[in-house]
Amino acid sequence: MAIKVIVELQAKPGRRDDLRRVLESLIAASGPGQDGFLGSTRYGVLDDPDVLVEIADWESAEAREAHMKEATATGAYAPLLELLAAPFRATVISQLPRPDPAPR
Repeated sequence: MAIKVIVELQAKPGRRDDLRRVLESLIAASGPGQDGFLGSTRYGVLDDPDVLVEIADWESAEAREAHMKEATATGAYAPLLELLAAPFRATVISQLPRPDPAPR
């Protein structure tokens, strides 16, 4: 089942643009060939100039989990983590099935 992952990244003060550049570089280098990765979009939070939000699409929770295990083992996210003021927050979501129409 396809999922979306909403990742909130709190950059060190004044470093959101650096964080964005590093994240986009990581995605460009490994994203297109990553099994199950369907793409992502980055957003700035209007009332907090140090927060970056990424919404990523994955084919399945298992594909994302495999990616995260590999990235952790290889240290792929180390340059990104250096720019964070706090641990990132990830929320994994999936679309709810449509409710059955009410009987008439």
